[in-house]
Amino acid sequence: MDRLEGKSVLIVGAGGFIGGFIADEALRRGMDVTVGVRASTSRRYLTDSRLKFLVLDYDSSDAVTAAIAQAPVWDYIIYNLGATKALNYIDFKHINFEYLRTFCEALKATGHVPTRLLYMSSLSALGPGDEKGYTPLRSDMFPQPNTRYGQSKVMAEQYLEHFAGIPYIIFRPTGVYGPHEKDYLMMIKSIDSHFDFGVGYRRQMLTFIYVDDLVRAMFEALAAGVENRKYIISEPKAYSQKEFRDIVAKELGGKWVIPVKLPLWTVWAASAAAEKIAKLQCKTSTLNRDKFRIMRQRNWNADISDAVRDFGFSPEVDLREGIRRTVAAYRASREKS
Repeated sequence: MDRLEGKSVLIVGAGGFIGGFIADEALRRGMDVTVGVRASTSRRYLTDSRLKFLVLDYDSSDAVTAAIAQAPVWDYIIYNLGATKALNYIDFKHINFEYLRTFCEALKATGHVPTRLLYMSSLSALGPGDEKGYTPLRSDMFPQPNTRYGQSKVMAEQYLEHFAGIPYIIFRPTGVYGPHEKDYLMMIKSIDSHFDFGVGYRRQMLTFIYVDDLVRAMFEALAAGVENRKYIISEPKAYSQKEFRDIVAKELGGKWVIPVKLPLWTVWAASAAAEKIAKLQCKTSTLNRDKFRIMRQRNWNADISDAVRDFGFSPEVDLREGIRRTVAAYRASREKS
């Protein structure tokens, strides 16, 4: 019997790429599942009739408090809400930090503090790390984020650690990929078109985590009862850009691919221009200066020994198998369109 069977869980930010997978895994484990969404959130991946919905207006603390007050107390909460791109730092801070603070204050005000709240942060919260010796990033490192996104995640982490008064688990996943994800899909589509664009000339080591492995880790951590700890979540192996390209090309049927290395300065200029144009149009751009700093980072090696020790974390899907599944989903969606 699963130790979480019969327990209740609220998934905040359930409408995104990862949210649907979290909901499916919770249902598979026999949990009572409520998904927290905005009124405008797409429910495309939240179609199971067993799901309960909690509509939250994160911009209104009174509305959030009222909505939570009318619901039962949940055993666990997985907080997956966040913005990965925004027009400016204020937007990152507002969504990634202030929404969390509003939500936690509502939990305390209504007596809805859970047994554990699992917060989805990011490996970007740590910053570049060792860019010369490629020493793996560790969960106990002092955060030195060099992006606005990473800074907002650290603010949220520090709030949970020092002010929230709620038992927490913080996950810092590396790059998450799988069906429905968009950023890595752009890279796959580029390789499918015979081009692979890389940034900078120095060796870059990349790490990945397949969405199913990330989601399993969430529930394994909750079931293990770990509390007030931070964990890096990643496949233990790091890959070069060439290894990633070769794996994708093979799964696409042995595509020939031209690798294109772009100098850092050209990518920075393109990122700054794209960001400026997007601001003038009051839109967010996938290519921006924050994204450039992430692309420039050479060392994404990750030490996951804490997660292995504390709740037996062991990724089941390596990059080759994960790309196989992702490419299959990409082909299936292309055939439908």
